[in-house]
Amino acid sequence: MNIPTNLKYTKDHEWVSVDGEIATVGITDFAQKELGDIVYVEVETLDQTLDKDEVFGTVEAVKTVSDLFLPLSGEIIEFNDALESDPEKVNTDPYGDGWMVKVKISDASEIATLLSSEDYKALIGA
Repeated sequence: MNIPTNLKYTKDHEWVSVDGEIATVGITDFAQKELGDIVYVEVETLDQTLDKDEVFGTVEAVKTVSDLFLPLSGEIIEFNDALESDPEKVNTDPYGDGWMVKVKISDASEIATLLSSEDYKALIGA
């Protein structure tokens, strides 16, 4: 199981990379394996400001559709357009080319509420 130590995580199986006031968000390796082959990623919240834990999109796999929850409050400033034509990037490279959105963080104190890689490993029993 790939769980990079330089990222933060949520109980909803999203990962977060923080660079200044910008957070890059995707789903974890564990989540993509649980979902199976991803066939569609939908994000209709571009340019919207959302609160932590609000739904910012959905990911559709062959067998199910799952909501995506924003790990930090802020404005969705970018969607990974490559996922429109190549959603399987989430399966093949969840922490790289499979990222989903970039968020301009509005409350940096929320970063402290995210899980470390060790906490996330404990959550999923890895």
